Amino acid sequence: MRQLLAAWLVLDPQDLPMNPRLIGKPGVGKTTFAYAAAQRLGQDAYIMQATVDTRPEDLIVTPVIEGEGRLKYVASPLVTAMIRGGIAILNEGTRMSEKSWASLAPLLDTGRYVESIVAGIKIKAHPSFRLVATMNDDSSTFDLPEHIQSRLQPQILIDFPERDEEMLILRENLPFSDEAVLEYVTDFLQHAHTAEERYSARDGINIARYALKLGHASKGTLPTCEALHTAILETLGGEALRYVPQA
Repeated sequence: MRQLLAAWLVLDPQDLPMNPRLIGKPGVGKTTFAYAAAQRLGQDAYIMQATVDTRPEDLIVTPVIEGEGRLKYVASPLVTAMIRGGIAILNEGTRMSEKSWASLAPLLDTGRYVESIVAGIKIKAHPSFRLVATMNDDSSTFDLPEHIQSRLQPQILIDFPERDEEMLILRENLPFSDEAVLEYVTDFLQHAHTAEERYSARDGINIARYALKLGHASKGTLPTCEALHTAILETLGGEALRYVPQA
């Protein structure tokens, strides 16, 4: 959090905020973390989801037909954040093409603006506007162009949590769960992390939630360990069973 907030600091009227990128495995909480940073600053967060189909114009405005053949342009979450001085979270940036990234180069540089060819407008960023991009540390679809890498700095790694942190995450998301279920799932995740598996706290939450539902649906006749075993199998597949905690 300190690293991210430091990147967004402005030290002088001639200084500019940086555009950090959060890198980590899927499900480690990169987007949640960025949202929490926005809350820490008391600013609204706007999430822009990048996909392989994201076009340059999708990042800026969307034309919408209104009334009798009239056309209006709706600002994207990114541009809304720029206008209102909010925090833009560009999610899963490595899924976006180089052409789409290139359209954001002026925004990530000293100009801090975007241009829409379709709408014929140039939009300057509010002084309070901040941007962060989240990226998975895998070979998801596209490599980040070099000229964009230099504009998305610093690079902040979000790693798997320690055991006590992971337990807190599960407890926060499943306050109605038995403690034994949370302990079991936390041990499972920690064993998987040690083996460099990509299972995340998100997977653990789904496992625990499904196991609890299975137990409830059986009206208490299904043992908890069996429900958890089934939940792991049906959530992550048979290979995940090698990380099941031993009694």
